[in-house]
Amino acid sequence: MLYDMTLHDFNDLLASPAPAPGGGSTAALAGAFGSALSIMVINLSTNKKAYEALDAELKYQIAKDYETLKILNSQLLKLCDDDTRAFNLVMKAMRLPRKTEEESLERSETMQKANLYALEVPLKVAEKCLQVLKHQINIARYGNKNAASDIGVGALLAYSGLEGAVLNIMINIPGISEEAVINAAIEKYKGFLEEGERLKTEIMAIVKHRITAA
Repeated sequence: MLYDMTLHDFNDLLASPAPAPGGGSTAALAGAFGSALSIMVINLSTNKKAYEALDAELKYQIAKDYETLKILNSQLLKLCDDDTRAFNLVMKAMRLPRKTEEESLERSETMQKANLYALEVPLKVAEKCLQVLKHQINIARYGNKNAASDIGVGALLAYSGLEGAVLNIMINIPGISEEAVINAAIEKYKGFLEEGERLKTEIMAIVKHRITAA
C-alpha cells in the first residue's frame, strides 16, 4: 500500500512515468498531512498554561477535534491508496474486449462501475479535507502560539487537498452517464469549495494575526 512506503520511495514513484499514483492520491496525502500537522499542534498545546486557562467547554471541543482529526488522518491515508486503485480499475475496464455485442455490453457496464468509483473517491477526499479545515479553527485560535505557522501550513495543505480532489472530480465527470449523479457531484464540489475557501481564509487570518501580534 502507498502509505506503507517510505517518503523517498513514494516521491520516486510519483515522479516516475507510471500514471498512478498521481494528483488524486497526492491530494489525499495533502489532506492527511494537513490533519497530521493539526494533531501535532494540539500535542504541543495541551501542556501549556494558556491551554490550561481555557474553559472546560473549549478544552472539550479541542479534545473532540483531536480525536476526529486522528480519524480523518487515517481515512485520508486510505483514500490515497483508493484513488490509485480507482485509476487502475478504469484502465483495466478500458482494456476489456469489445468484439461482440455481449463483450461490448459487459465492458460498458464495467467501465461505468469503475468510473463511478473513480468519482466517488475524490468526492470523499474533498469532503474529508473540508472536515479537516472545520476542526482546525479552534486550533488556530487557541493552539500554541509558537506553532501558529504549523496550523497555517496544515490549513493550506487541507485546502490544497480539497481543491486537488475537486479537479479529479471534474476530470472524472465526463465518464459518468447518469445525469443525476453528475448534477449531485457538481453541487457537492461547489459547496465544498465555497465552504473550504471561507474556512481557509478565516484560519489564515487568525494565524497571521497571532504571528504578527505583539
